[in-house]
Amino acid sequence: MSIPLQSQLPRTYRIKEIKQETEMVRTYTFDGSLGAKPGQFVMVWLPGIDENPMSVAYDDGAVTKITFFAVGDMSEALAEKQVGDLVGLRGPFGTFYEWKPGEHIALVAGGYGAAPMYFIAENSVAHGCTLEVIIGARGKEHLLYLQEFEKLPHVSLHIATNDGSMGYKGYNTDVLEKLLASCPVEKKGKGKPDCSPIDQVFACGPEMMLKKISEVTAKYKIPSQLSLERYMKCGYGLCGNCVVDPLGIRLCIEGPVVKNDTCVKIEEFGKYHRDDLGKKKEFPLP
Repeated sequence: MSIPLQSQLPRTYRIKEIKQETEMVRTYTFDGSLGAKPGQFVMVWLPGIDENPMSVAYDDGAVTKITFFAVGDMSEALAEKQVGDLVGLRGPFGTFYEWKPGEHIALVAGGYGAAPMYFIAENSVAHGCTLEVIIGARGKEHLLYLQEFEKLPHVSLHIATNDGSMGYKGYNTDVLEKLLASCPVEKKGKGKPDCSPIDQVFACGPEMMLKKISEVTAKYKIPSQLSLERYMKCGYGLCGNCVVDPLGIRLCIEGPVVKNDTCVKIEEFGKYHRDDLGKKKEFPLP
């Protein structure tokens, strides 16, 4: 995959608007487009501080949005920026979600994964797709983009919270499994399914959530595309820090959006990742 030189180098973009989503989550709207597609990411640069990869929350050809959780030195410094300030962006990088017009798609979001899921939703409904949007969080105060999803046509919104403060009490993956069971690909018995079959499942969120979705969609033989996170330094395949075992694919090039047929072959998926020095860090057990 060839990354144009102008995408590899940072350019400064001015913050046009800031929205405080939750206590720790902000959305920045930048004046200008990077031409990103749903699922791709950009490298966000603060000179003298650091550079971090962040998913694109929206890009309509005129503005670009990122939604981020202010934790860590770089993102906390980013959260101090005000409207009118300049931020370095480069990209877009990586793969993106793909669908066909008119498909019935389930979108599963955990935490601030709701932002790129909205980017998909806004684009796919314009192609005649019908969506089942499943958003999960620890509690209702952490739920994101609910109003934005509710404004879209052909969208059924499902909410899950760990503490039961809103929607289903439990995990969003439980909601997905119930949905796939009620919308089977193959009709069994004489009973009529509750809804039309799900053509694909797209997901973005914590890796243990993605691991469960990988298992559930494989069980029901539903194609899925998952957004995998790894420590990315360069964004265009040079440093090798985001290579996964044992396939050797670079998630900044062959990812971050990866089809489940490939995800199931990644031995470290749901088990461990590597830090900025390449050392293994095991994921905590659920």
